[in-house]
Amino acid sequence: MSHGNSIWSRATALAAATPESRNRYVDFLRALSICAVVVGHWLVAAPYVIDGDLNLTGNMLQSRPWTQWLTWLFQVMPVFFMVGGYSNGISWRSALRDGRSYGEWLNGRLQRLVGPILPLLMIWALLAVVGRQLGVAADLVKTGSQMALVPVWFLAVYVGVVVLVPLTYAAWQRFGLSSFWMLFAAVVLNDVLFLTGTHAVGWFNYAFIWLAVHQLGYAWLDGRLGGTSKTLVWGASALVLLLMLVRFGPYPLSMVSVPGEDISNSLPPKLPMLLLGIAQCGLLLALERPARRWLSNLRPWTTAVLVNGMIMTVFLWHLTAAMLVIGIAVRLGEVGLTVDPRSGIWWLLRPLWLSVYVVTLLGFTFVFLRFERGAKAQPVAAWRQVVGATLICGGLSLLALMGIGGEGRLAQSTWVVLMQFIGAAIAGVNPVARM
Repeated sequence: MSHGNSIWSRATALAAATPESRNRYVDFLRALSICAVVVGHWLVAAPYVIDGDLNLTGNMLQSRPWTQWLTWLFQVMPVFFMVGGYSNGISWRSALRDGRSYGEWLNGRLQRLVGPILPLLMIWALLAVVGRQLGVAADLVKTGSQMALVPVWFLAVYVGVVVLVPLTYAAWQRFGLSSFWMLFAAVVLNDVLFLTGTHAVGWFNYAFIWLAVHQLGYAWLDGRLGGTSKTLVWGASALVLLLMLVRFGPYPLSMVSVPGEDISNSLPPKLPMLLLGIAQCGLLLALERPARRWLSNLRPWTTAVLVNGMIMTVFLWHLTAAMLVIGIAVRLGEVGLTVDPRSGIWWLLRPLWLSVYVVTLLGFTFVFLRFERGAKAQPVAAWRQVVGATLICGGLSLLALMGIGGEGRLAQSTWVVLMQFIGAAIAGVNPVARM
């Protein structure tokens, strides 16, 4: 039996054993959102060779502005955070009911989130050193690593959100939807301050916006968002307001950063990102009933189980896979990289490029999936997990902004890389236990 067939067989067995009480739509939306992000990243990148030089920072959103509308479909991280709120709410309730401590609960979450990051960082740190020793330009090492490590910004935020679950869940129990609207108001105030010149406060929106969407997950879990009609109103109202802000307000169209624009809706995130999340979540929840009926069939549910079983590995390695394909294309005589991203031929070639990306990513997934699965390390004190998670979040944030590569003997900001491993050690995250 092939490795692929074995994985499908295990997923089928897990799918068949799923209790009827499980909300399968939660898992489906998690898988859908990550797949959308992966495809979106692969489409927005437009590397090309011009005058013999490889431009890794080519961006389709910049060269073809009409594609910025597509970010409203592919920027689905809000959906992932809402799903996270639903799942975290269930697991935290279960921990409280079973008498498990915060440290025991957090250990399981950090093992799943942080464990798969460490081999990715080790590989890129090694590539940075070897690349510089072989004479690769420092700026190319820096740009390549930065592009490959774009996904870690999400984990920097999500790990922080998970650490705060006892507080956010307590706020939900006490204030209900008001806990969401208080964060919504904080986002509005934050944007006003940012747009009037106090730019430093903008970074607080990483907490306000993603915690707000996470609160919607609690609301979904408790049935506080209503049925189909009410969720449609939520989604449609947010969409109308978003269109008005983009059309008449100071905000750009794209929901991801576009080189050269003065304001970004995502770096740091702003009110349009929150409205997009409300619109997406409202419209998707309006489809929950028919979607859950469809997912009662074994094949689509098995597919969702399969993707969820490797979701972190796929997410973390998809841009590294793309970078490898691009590197091989350069070595093969710049095949496919001399096509102008503004041409129709470029779009006709996208299915072929995406297919090669998928095959390469599957190779990475089969190698590194072991770090997403396996035994859990012995839990440590909760304060150690919080301190370790804080170091990890800070380090990942810096890596998302800076990349690994840089000047110097080791061709990297060594201390930034080490922050993740020190934080993991303090928090008791043990990737070796996954081997």
